[in-house]
Amino acid sequence: QVQLVESGGGLVQPGGSLRLSCAASGFTFSNSAMSWVRQAPGKGLEWVSDIDNGGSNTYYADSVKGRFTISRGNAKNTVYLQMNSLKPEDTAVYYCNAGRTWGQGTQVTVSS
Repeated sequence: QVQLVESGGGLVQPGGSLRLSCAASGFTFSNSAMSWVRQAPGKGLEWVSDIDNGGSNTYYADSVKGRFTISRGNAKNTVYLQMNSLKPEDTAVYYCNAGRTWGQGTQVTVSS
């Protein structure tokens, strides 16, 4: 069964940091590029970041560039999103994606 399970979300103050994790199972993780996508309240899906299967190439939306870092551990079948200097506008449900497979999402709330 192909599965993605996100964790690490929560409530953080503006300027704070969080690290999201996405554990993958049921497919060959090391062959798959991975993405993070978010959905803010009342808005559509917004692409956040991609990483290629080997972890050598990463890509970011302009809105998070310089603040977020995507990485992966192929030995652990896990992709990460380190989020620093968080802003209220980063508040969203964050989803991990691999092709047509999506996780259940993890809520990130940035508020004082």
